Amino acid sequence: MITFKKIPEKQWIKFGVWALIHLLFTVWMQNAWLLLGLVVWADIFLTKFIPWSGWKKSENPSVRRVLEWVDDILFALIAVYFINLFVFQNYQIPSSSLEKSLLVGDYLFVNKLSYGPRVPNTPLSFPLAHNTFPFINTKSYVDWPEWGYKRVAGLGKVKRNDIVVFNFPAGDTVALKVQNPDYYTLTKIYGRQRILLDKATYGDVIYRPVDKRENYVKRCVGMPGDTLLIVNNQLYIDGAASENPEMMQFNYFVETDGSAITEAQFRLMDVSKDDRKLASEQILSFLGFTPNASGQYNPVYHFPLTQKGKETAEKFPNIKKALIEPDLFGGGDSTYPVDYPTGWSRDNYGPLWIPKKGATIELNEQNMGLYSRCIRNYENNTLEETGGKILINGKEETTYTFRYDYYWMMGDNRHNSADSRSWGFVPEDHIVGKPILIWLSIDKDRGWLDGKLRWNRLFTIVHN
Repeated sequence: MITFKKIPEKQWIKFGVWALIHLLFTVWMQNAWLLLGLVVWADIFLTKFIPWSGWKKSENPSVRRVLEWVDDILFALIAVYFINLFVFQNYQIPSSSLEKSLLVGDYLFVNKLSYGPRVPNTPLSFPLAHNTFPFINTKSYVDWPEWGYKRVAGLGKVKRNDIVVFNFPAGDTVALKVQNPDYYTLTKIYGRQRILLDKATYGDVIYRPVDKRENYVKRCVGMPGDTLLIVNNQLYIDGAASENPEMMQFNYFVETDGSAITEAQFRLMDVSKDDRKLASEQILSFLGFTPNASGQYNPVYHFPLTQKGKETAEKFPNIKKALIEPDLFGGGDSTYPVDYPTGWSRDNYGPLWIPKKGATIELNEQNMGLYSRCIRNYENNTLEETGGKILINGKEETTYTFRYDYYWMMGDNRHNSADSRSWGFVPEDHIVGKPILIWLSIDKDRGWLDGKLRWNRLFTIVHN
């Protein structure tokens, strides 16, 4: 029988500190069931019914040494798990969609407190492995239990022009061997049956919970309730031209006088090696380029430029013209929604209203085309159209009221970004956090003695 008077004061102090931390965490999580954890802390520091540190009494020094390592590793894994879930996580920029604001090779700390961390949908998962164990390519999480959406208090909310990390909305269903383009675009191009049956090409088709969908990073340009329109690459919100990101860039066809663009010129224009391409002669006439005096076309390059990069290019004596890439190169057939014809394209898109929590829409053919994915996939309703009627959860409806706020995300590299123009809205439950710090930046185009480590970007703040 436990005699509380015999428990040292030091143990009471330890229990009090950890109990207070646990209580504050319980209040933050708004989950009274977590109070049961106080029993564990009481046993660890006070009652000691369970021999939590019984291994320390072993007379075998090798056993004590091994179990000491196990104890330290378990503590580290638990600490990393909670930090990764509720405070921040590491993220690497994998693609050029936000260049030149964020660069391929930037490593970021993503602050989950910025918008409030989510309670995990899949609580049983391995720390630091997002959805797949490396090398063995198996799931890094257990499907059960799967909890619903809940976000706890944070430092603020998503604001217009924030750079945001979020789970890929169209990543709920994934063909494992072909994940780009997304499953819904694949089914439009090739048909659902081919994707499901041709496992050699597409692999297994699986479902992923919200928090295990791939992480994307884009700029939030459209807020809940906004009406968005893009005309000739200019974004309009509620009829007013939106302020463009300082480092926004577009693809250009750049004609020279016959000479090649030098490495020094490419660097001054800030064009990466992967982006440097020569345009094929078959399209030059179509684009309005004309042969020179010898009947041949001058070299025409195709690469992205910021406004500053374009102005730099036009000052070079060997560059004759920089023509922005026409809209037809944007692949209008692949714009959201993929299963409803709108006539919209990459550079001319909308107008489109962004759903807002509590707002109600009329259910008609157009709205069904634009918002059925929100109703069915993101807000988890059954949705059927039969006999001219629309059934939601088996009940005939003529209107629908949204339960979530939605956002519109776009890359600053506007002609090289698979973003909301391709896959649509980002629901609030997919928001992960805000990048706040670049802690490492590596330029894959350069050697270690030639600027591979971007020293000027190390430990710099991400400007939103």
